[in-house]
Amino acid sequence: MRNKETSDLEISLLLEAIYQKHGYDFREYSQAHIKRRIMNRMAVSQFEDVAEIQSKVLNDATFTSELLQDLSITVTEMFRDPLFYRSLRENVIPILKTYPFIKIWHAGCSTGEEAYSMAILLQEEGLYDRTTIYATDFNQMALNRAKDGIFSNKMIKEYTSNYQLAGGKESFSNYYTSNYDHVIMNQSLKKNIVWANHNLVTDSVFAEVNLILCRNVLIYFDKNLQNKVQTLFYNSLINGGVLCLGSKESLRFSDLYAHYIELDTKQRIFKKKY
Repeated sequence: MRNKETSDLEISLLLEAIYQKHGYDFREYSQAHIKRRIMNRMAVSQFEDVAEIQSKVLNDATFTSELLQDLSITVTEMFRDPLFYRSLRENVIPILKTYPFIKIWHAGCSTGEEAYSMAILLQEEGLYDRTTIYATDFNQMALNRAKDGIFSNKMIKEYTSNYQLAGGKESFSNYYTSNYDHVIMNQSLKKNIVWANHNLVTDSVFAEVNLILCRNVLIYFDKNLQNKVQTLFYNSLINGGVLCLGSKESLRFSDLYAHYIELDTKQRIFKKKY
């Protein structure tokens, strides 16, 4: 890199090229996140500068697909942050039980581990049969993996521990079938999950829901984009609906903070006012 100003400009031009050519908008993502992912791609592909990536983006569909995987966020696990799921049982499930039908939006679902976790929790609370979970992401490869519901056996010990710490009421092994080095989630968990391609940055409201989970996604967006997405969530929630964010995310400094009640400050669970 010749200097910081040049590299920042080149990255800005690259993001503009991705948007104009392919419709994926990373222009308001956190610059630190984007820069880290692009530098890693340069090292892997042995490029000298960002301009080489831009040339590839404009002319090579296979490379573009790889780059989009680099830039998307796929960090997830079953019952991630178990105390959050305990709080869901204690603070949110009683609210959901008051509705005859329940719609849940899991925004930025990645490869689906947390959507399946939600399905398990709802099944144990007797709510799953009257629930539809809309699990969305812009990363189609991640969505395809999520829909298959096939995960590595290597992670099952950790997932089982998370499940138990989250207040699980059964044996975690009841929810999957082992197959050599993988496990396959039960069909009973898949039946009420609708997997859909949705981009938080460019797409609009697609459903009116009782609960939104979008955890550890907004931290990758800049402040302006965070406000835009939080407005999208607000408009998607029914009055009295619940919004769940990640441990490093908050509504406290957003324009919409006054329109919510905090159900659990530590676990970032908010209820939209009537």
